Amino acid sequence: PPPATDPAPAAPKKEPVPNTKEEPAPAAEGPQAPEHPPAPEQPPAPADEPVPTAEAAPASEEASPAAPAEPQTPAPEPEPEKPKAEPPSSPLALAVEEVSENSVTLTWKAPEQTGHSSLDGYVVETCKDGSTDWTAANQEPFLSTRYTIQGLSSGDKVHVRVKAVSASGSSVPATLQQPVLVREILQLPKIRMPRHLRQMYVRRVGDAVNIMIPFQGKPRPEVIWTKGGQPLDSSRVNVRNTDKDTVFFIREAQRRDSGTYELAVRINGAEDKATLDIRVIEPPGPPQNLKLVDVWGFNVALEWSPPADNGNSEIKGYTVQKSDKKSGKWFTALERCSRTSCTISDLIIGNSYSFRVFAENACGLSQSPALASAVAHIEKTKTSYQPEKIPQRDMMEPPKFTQPLPDRTTTRGYSTHLFCCVRGFPQPKIIWLKNQMEIREDPKYIAMSENGVCSLEIRKPSPFDGGIYTCKAVNPLGEASVDCRLDVKGKS
Repeated sequence: PPPATDPAPAAPKKEPVPNTKEEPAPAAEGPQAPEHPPAPEQPPAPADEPVPTAEAAPASEEASPAAPAEPQTPAPEPEPEKPKAEPPSSPLALAVEEVSENSVTLTWKAPEQTGHSSLDGYVVETCKDGSTDWTAANQEPFLSTRYTIQGLSSGDKVHVRVKAVSASGSSVPATLQQPVLVREILQLPKIRMPRHLRQMYVRRVGDAVNIMIPFQGKPRPEVIWTKGGQPLDSSRVNVRNTDKDTVFFIREAQRRDSGTYELAVRINGAEDKATLDIRVIEPPGPPQNLKLVDVWGFNVALEWSPPADNGNSEIKGYTVQKSDKKSGKWFTALERCSRTSCTISDLIIGNSYSFRVFAENACGLSQSPALASAVAHIEKTKTSYQPEKIPQRDMMEPPKFTQPLPDRTTTRGYSTHLFCCVRGFPQPKIIWLKNQMEIREDPKYIAMSENGVCSLEIRKPSPFDGGIYTCKAVNPLGEASVDCRLDVKGKS
């Protein structure tokens, strides 16, 4: 056949050289015939036509001079070829975090597989919509999973992709499905009303009102202040707006500045609203129609009506004062009286009193009081004292013991006391006896009687001091006695 004569077979000769060296080597050295079985294990040998086998003989002849090297060729055959290093897998979860007029910020997650080599970093590439030219946004790989692409043009659409890079190569890029429109993201308007302004904001007449309310929104929102649906009076209220807050200022607040102010922040139809309640207060007017209703004993009853002007603030109470005509000084009798009537007590007999009442609100007491036209006279009353007749009672009583003498046991050398209680009138005489013998002036015994309590102290008794002790009480109406046993034991 033509392949046999064509010089092209020279190439197959060079490729199967290792095989021909392994196959004919056993044939040339007859004793190594058992090594023939490896030849059928190689599927390429039977697949070839007889042409290569025919050429194998001359190849073996040519290889015969190199026979000494044949035993070394089988050694590298069992070593498997080293697998090629695999590049890392694609980054995960590529997303756009923020877009501005000239930049795009991206975030992603690390790839699941980094291959046999450690990850060198990431490369971010961009391509304008409609073009196929990808440009690297960073010169060197970086390991952060967040990157901001700078220097973009507002209004452009840009495709973005990210590659993971290692020593084994670059991963398949992770690409955003849709191009990114480079423009300023609209931030919805939002008013951040301070906590202390969420309730009634109270100021006094003449005080300055200076309030700053922050807000957010992009682009710069439109700020609108109104009161009752009408624009503010610029002669009374000054407003200054910035990109982030609005300042509401009144130099000297008046009561007509009180009311509900509406704040609106708008961006292209989107709107956020808030209200500001301001109350400007001043001291109230005086109470009305103060009357002296009644006077009795040491007491006076007063009544009045609330003031016509409460000072634009709720009345917290009333302060009632009294004045003695002798001294002419005013003293506070009641504070924060919640009712429009009261009773003043503990007045001094013979004195005359005037009364006045102040109203009080959150701003303080009224500048002027309501004065009662009438004067209260506390008159002296004539009384005659008759002492109560107390019937005479016979207090005479014979002696009687209310607490007996208990039996006692004591230890030799330790002082002991005997106690009992007796009553009687006239006060009875107390006599102590031992074994029916009266105890007279003996330093061993100390007898005392006070308020009906009788006691006998026996100082450092001995067994000889044991026996029956008797306490006898005697007065002109009779006598009574009680006794007890005292045992004195030796020391153990």
